[in-house]
This record gives sequence, C-alpha cells and structure tokens, in this order.
Amino acid sequence: MASGGAKPAIFFLLFVNLILYLIITIIASWAVNHGIEDSLEQASVLSTPAKIFPIYFPFGNMATGYVVILSLLAGVVGFTTSATGMSNAAQWNASDLYAASASSLITWSLTMLAMGFACKEIHIGWSGTTLRALEALLIIVSGTQLLGMIAIHAGIEALSYGGGRV
Repeated sequence: MASGGAKPAIFFLLFVNLILYLIITIIASWAVNHGIEDSLEQASVLSTPAKIFPIYFPFGNMATGYVVILSLLAGVVGFTTSATGMSNAAQWNASDLYAASASSLITWSLTMLAMGFACKEIHIGWSGTTLRALEALLIIVSGTQLLGMIAIHAGIEALSYGGGRV
C-alpha cells in the first residue's frame, strides 16, 4: 500500500471503528444499567452461590456479565483510540503513527477478549436481541480493528522506507 493510499484507508477504518465502538458502548451501557436496576429483585430468589456470584445479570446467560463488562471497556478504549488515531494519522509522521499503532494493538487485544466471551455466550445460547447485536458488533469490530492496525503499519512502512523496501 503506497503512501498515497494508506492515509485514506487509515482514516476510513478509524472512522468506521469510531462509529462501531460508539454503538458498542451505548449497548453495553444500556445492559449494565438494566442489569443494575433488575438484579436486586431477580437475585433475591436465587440460591446462595448465585447470590455471591460477582457478575450476575438478570438476562442472558452466565457469560453475559463478562461480555457486557468487557465490551463496555473495549468500547470506551476503542472509541478513544479511534479518535486519537485519527488525530495521529492527520499529523502523518512516524512517531504519531507509532503511537496510533500501539494504542490500536491494545484496543484490538481488549476487543478480542470481549469477542471471545461473546463467542462463549453464543455457544451457551439463550440471549436477547440486544445482546445478539452486541455480540455481532464485537465480531465485526474485531475484524475492522485488525484491518485498521494493518493499514497503520502499512503507513509506517511507507513513511519509513519511502514506499517499500529495495
């Protein structure tokens, strides 16, 4: 990917990730709020081990709590990374692209962790439509974040080696 093609690709992928992470944060925030409001009355009828379970959600299955918390964390970090990555890519020098690369790697790691729990939740089954949307968005954004990382690395290589190695 030449220097002229890397910059628009980076901006496009970072903008797509910005929107996807915003949607993930909104859905995960709703799920946390819904879980906090309904967990007290739902958990009061459970047996003792389930009452002391640290992450209990009154909807979904036993993996739902982990998916919601990790997707909220990945959504906030991903939104911030995408916003700062767009600023770093606008500068278009190697040091700013290295910063964007490092933060996108951290975001991709958190997203993959949340996606892993989402896949476990899909495997267990019985989740509502909102949770299915969250699971699908996590799977999609893990791919777009990976493509964004590849585009940022291509931009670094284009800057460092003048368009390619000899």
